[in-house]
Amino acid sequence: MANAITWIHADNLNPNQPALDNDNPAIFVWDDTLLSEWEISFKRIVFIYECLLELPVIIRRGNVASEVAQFATEHHATQILTPYSPSPRHRIIIEQITTHNLQLTVDIVHDAPFINYDKQVDLKRFSRYWRKVEKYAMQTTDT
Repeated sequence: MANAITWIHADNLNPNQPALDNDNPAIFVWDDTLLSEWEISFKRIVFIYECLLELPVIIRRGNVASEVAQFATEHHATQILTPYSPSPRHRIIIEQITTHNLQLTVDIVHDAPFINYDKQVDLKRFSRYWRKVEKYAMQTTDT
């Protein structure tokens, strides 16, 4: 495997996710653009921060693509592992990283889905998302 780092984002803060199943240095970046555009509440910011405290990540703030690419450079990495996200913003950031640094590859690490739901969901507000998927998430599973 290439020398790699792991980029964690707010769409998957699970401490047991496969993207963290390695000894790679990991980073989370507070996205300045997203924070200002979405007007994320202080309560949600605190929740995300408390989740981050349980993860083996370096926390930075700024332009996500720039910060992740810089972190990769600092660690002499050529590969970035990141958990899957359905967010269009996630795809844009990946494109920005690979366009501005052709030596970096970004590999998306898939995890078992939280639920099986293939309809459109609003990812800006957890409560709206939860109202749509709660009945699917609370179904009995075969274990």
